[in-house]
Amino acid sequence: MARKEGWKAKNWYDILAPEMFGSVKIGQTPADDPKKIIGRTIESTLGDLTNDWSKQKVKMLFRVHDIVGKSAHTQFVGHRMAHDYMRSLIKRRTSKTDTNITAVTKDGYTMRVKPACFTVKRAHSPQIKAIRQIMHNTVVERAKKLNFSQFIQEVVLGKIASDIYKEVKPIYPLRRVEIVKTEVISIGEPAKTEVQPEAAVAG
Repeated sequence: MARKEGWKAKNWYDILAPEMFGSVKIGQTPADDPKKIIGRTIESTLGDLTNDWSKQKVKMLFRVHDIVGKSAHTQFVGHRMAHDYMRSLIKRRTSKTDTNITAVTKDGYTMRVKPACFTVKRAHSPQIKAIRQIMHNTVVERAKKLNFSQFIQEVVLGKIASDIYKEVKPIYPLRRVEIVKTEVISIGEPAKTEVQPEAAVAG
């Protein structure tokens, strides 16, 4: 029997989002050996996952960690806001205040989280310091109270950004708050929480 070559030797595998995102299909990939798919990083958008096209600006990163039959299962490894969207938030005579935070969820996942506040007018050093402190406290405290899936849900759907907005606004007027980027640093015990379709809006 002739040996299969090239594409004919490859099988196609459905790439599935993590259970916290409903295990929806986010793509397909060919492979002659399923082990070669393990470790691949896949990019999707929150819009694709929720069928809400206003969320296309939220880029989601997943990594394949298991193959079951013809399905490649993934883990969430981080997210980022689209560069074009972030540039659109920069205005003259205003301030962008951001910070990098290390937070640990209730079930032991260590996350790097980068929130950003966009002010109505230019902020000065005391306001910037106070804003950064509020961002840090809000992210760290929410992570302590939530498991990994719940925390990621609140990040990508805007709940934590909304909480920061409410805390900062009495101190200094804001236009917008976003969680610009997250990254999973280390993994704890997995937990399952379905993402809800509603998203909180900050600003």
